[in-house]
Amino acid sequence: MKTSQAPAAAPSELAVNRNRTKFQKFCVQFRKSWQLHLLCLIPVAYILLFYYTPMYGLQIAFRDFKPRAGIWGSEWVGLKHLTDFLHAYNFSELIVNTLALSLYSIFVGFPIPIILALMLHVSERKALKKFTQNVAYMPHFISTVVLVGIVNQILNPVSGVIGTFYHMFGGIGVAPDIRASAATFRHLYIWSGVWQQMGWNTIVYVAALAGVSHELHEAAELDGASRWKRVLNVDLPAILPTISIMLILRFGSVMSVGYEKVYLMQNDLNLSTAEVISTYVYKTGLGKMRMSYGTAIDLFNSVINTTMLLSVNAIVRKLTNGEQGMF
Repeated sequence: MKTSQAPAAAPSELAVNRNRTKFQKFCVQFRKSWQLHLLCLIPVAYILLFYYTPMYGLQIAFRDFKPRAGIWGSEWVGLKHLTDFLHAYNFSELIVNTLALSLYSIFVGFPIPIILALMLHVSERKALKKFTQNVAYMPHFISTVVLVGIVNQILNPVSGVIGTFYHMFGGIGVAPDIRASAATFRHLYIWSGVWQQMGWNTIVYVAALAGVSHELHEAAELDGASRWKRVLNVDLPAILPTISIMLILRFGSVMSVGYEKVYLMQNDLNLSTAEVISTYVYKTGLGKMRMSYGTAIDLFNSVINTTMLLSVNAIVRKLTNGEQGMF
């Protein structure tokens, strides 16, 4: 007697059943923690609204945008605006100034918070540690306008601290105006930024150091390691993954120097080193209403930043044998 066998399911039916099973599992998980998913809708909506929706307007970089005609009504010009920027008389100056400020900020401003975090971690005096942290954090909450105002008041050659000391030590006439020097602009910009942000930037490293196991320190101490040796061989390797991620992210914005502080510190005498891409976009895109031109420059910046992000991430993964990196 022959037994009847059910026909085998087609591959497409198996795929549909598998997808249904995955969807059912997702629905079960969603029902269990629906409050968490509902809470996640707020940042997701924020990202979609303010980061992805504006991408629709990026097409004006390839159009001769006229507000009256609208985006779709403006003439398509392709890479004309990008070509104009690449052939601009000050293109090389803008690139050099932007990279100089950004790389200077990385090489000076990046390691200082790490050193400060290690010093705070090593300190055994809790009162001194809290006092130092509070004093270092406070400048972060000073607005950019107020910070530039403080710098101007200190460096004022007539009524500022520099002018007062100049006359106290026998100076005649008006003290040299450091603010008007193209050679000192980068130093003023970077070191005022280091003073303002170094305490705030230590937070992530202090948090990473708080997770270092005390057993590692005890084992190193039993082996005769000094406190300095324990910092180099226990604390620093423990926060190395965090340092790698922060460095990759920092290089991902190497071409994005914020225009507010640079613009406020600019004057006619230091413009040769103070004019960067962001201020140039602000002056041409909004000041001269060349919106398509400014958008093309910003798109160019984004491509460079993305390339730098991927390149530095690949280098970090290569140097660490794939153990560290963002992806």
